[in-house]
Amino acid sequence: MEKIIFLSLAIPILGFVFYLGGTAIMNGFKAKADNRSKETTEYETEDILFNNEQLSDELKKLNDLFQSGVLTQDEFEKAKKKILDN
Repeated sequence: MEKIIFLSLAIPILGFVFYLGGTAIMNGFKAKADNRSKETTEYETEDILFNNEQLSDELKKLNDLFQSGVLTQDEFEKAKKKILDN
């Protein structure tokens, strides 16, 4: 009789503990997946900013060459178009 009472109490309690553990693990996996997608977006934004800075630097150098008279107007336009098309 005592074993039946013990089992009737222990089984629901163990089931509840396993339920809570499973829920916590699944929430952890979901949070990890959300963080991965957020990190990917942050890295893509950093890459875009880095590429824009490089593009800006290239155009400044090209403009300096044009202003100093090293490049003609036609050469400047062709080089600028080539930089902007990439």
